[in-house]
Amino acid sequence: MFRQAPASKRGLIAVLVAGVAASTSLAIAAGTGTAASAAPSAAARAAQVPAEADGLGQLSGILPASHLTLPSAIEVNLSQEYVRLPIYPGIAYAGTSHQEKVWYILEDASTPGAADDLGVNYAPKLANMGISCPACVQTVHLINPTPEQNHFGPAPISFAGAPDFSPTRIAVPGPDGFPLAKFQPGAVAGPGYTPFIQIAGSDTVYNAPIVATGNGPFDVADHTNTADRVLGIHIGSSPADSPSGSFSESWVDMLFVKGFDGSEPIVYLSTDAGQPLSAVLERSTYVPALNDASFNGGDDFLGSARERLFSFTNGQTGVNNPQAQGLQHNAKDGLVSENAVQTNTAFINALRYGGDALNVFGDFPTLTDPRHADAYSPLWDDQLAMWTPKAVAEGLNKRQINENTVLNLAYSRPDLLTGVNPATGQPQLYGSVGVDINCAVIGYTATAPTSPGPPSLPGSQFPPR
Repeated sequence: MFRQAPASKRGLIAVLVAGVAASTSLAIAAGTGTAASAAPSAAARAAQVPAEADGLGQLSGILPASHLTLPSAIEVNLSQEYVRLPIYPGIAYAGTSHQEKVWYILEDASTPGAADDLGVNYAPKLANMGISCPACVQTVHLINPTPEQNHFGPAPISFAGAPDFSPTRIAVPGPDGFPLAKFQPGAVAGPGYTPFIQIAGSDTVYNAPIVATGNGPFDVADHTNTADRVLGIHIGSSPADSPSGSFSESWVDMLFVKGFDGSEPIVYLSTDAGQPLSAVLERSTYVPALNDASFNGGDDFLGSARERLFSFTNGQTGVNNPQAQGLQHNAKDGLVSENAVQTNTAFINALRYGGDALNVFGDFPTLTDPRHADAYSPLWDDQLAMWTPKAVAEGLNKRQINENTVLNLAYSRPDLLTGVNPATGQPQLYGSVGVDINCAVIGYTATAPTSPGPPSLPGSQFPPR
C-alpha cells in the first residue's frame, strides 16, 4: 500500500493512478479497532480537552526554547500547531525554460560544526545518504552575490530540481478510516529533486526541503505553490532593500506532527516520503528516490542512513480515548481529508489534541547515551505493526510510547503484535516494510527523552542495546 509505481510508470499521472489503484485493493484487517466517535465541532473541542490528549505534554502557548532540538526554530506555537522556521531563497533548473524561484528550510546536517553553526539537528547518518543511491542526494551550487546585492544575508542556492506543488492532495477515508478509499499526493518531486543536498565542494549533507516555489503570492489554503504543511509565509526585504544596518528575516509556518520518543511526547516536521500513500498521510512531498536510500531494515548497521520509526495500523480510535493511536486513529479523528489551513479551527484542534498517528520514534538527539543520540536520522524506516484480533478483543492494543517496549512486545508476544505485509494486509514477521519518511525532530513538549525505554529482551534487537 505504500510502495511506489514500477520504474516504467514513474510519470506523474501513472504514479498517482497506480497509487489510487493500490488503495482500493488493500486487505488490511484494520476494522477491528475501537470504534471512533465523530470528530467534535470546534466549539466542543474548545470547551474541553479530549482524553486523546493525555500524555501529550504542553498543549498551548509557545514551547520554551529550552525544549527545542532545533535551535534555529523561531517559534513553536502549540495553540496554532505550527513551527516557524527561517526560509531561504534559491533557484531551481537554472538556465532552462523551467527555471523558477524556490524557498527552502534547513533542518539537519551531517557534521557537528555545520549543525551548531546553523542551529539544526546533528544527524551523522546523513553522510550515508548517497550510498547505493546517488539520486538521494542532489549536488547544489552556492551563488556568490556581490556586496551590493547582499550586505548581509543568505546566498541563493542553485538546485538541480524542485517539487511540483500543483497536484491536488486527495485523502478519502475508507469505511474504517484506514485504509484510505482514495488518495493522491499533493506534491511530487520534479526531475533531480531530493530534500538532501550537498554543496559542490563540501562533504556535508544537509536536510533542506523546498517548501514553496515562485515569487508569491503564496497559496496557503490549497497549496498550489507551497508544501501541504505550509500555514503561512513571510518574505522579508532583500538585504539590498533593507534599511542600513538592519536585516529583515524571512520565515515559514509549518504544521508540525506529534509523537513519542523515550516515553516522552515530541514534535517533529514531516516533509518528504518515498511512497505515494505515506506522502498523503504525512502531508509531504512524494520523492521516489528516497525509496532507495540506504537501507531498508538498516537502523544502526554499517552504512545505514535511516533510523527506526514505529507505527500501528489498527490501534484504538476516538477523540475521548487516551489509548488512541495509529493510522486508523489519524484517518478517523485527525481530519485527514482536509487541507492544512490555519483558519480551520476544527482541523487545527483535531491535531492539537492528538489526532496525529502518534508514531513512536527511535533514537533522539537528547538521549543520554551518545550511542543513541548520535544514531538519530531524519529519514525514518517504518516498522509497521498490526495488532492481532486477540489483542484487539482483549483491549491490549494500547498506546505505545517508547522503542524498546514495542520491540520487546513484537519479539515476545507475536500473538498480540505482528508485522504486516503492505501489499496483502496479512501478518508477517515484524520489521521494516520499505516505508521511509523524512521527519526532522523539533523538540519535546514535557521532559526531554533520555532513554529508549526498559531494557531490551535478549534477542529482541541487534546490535545489543
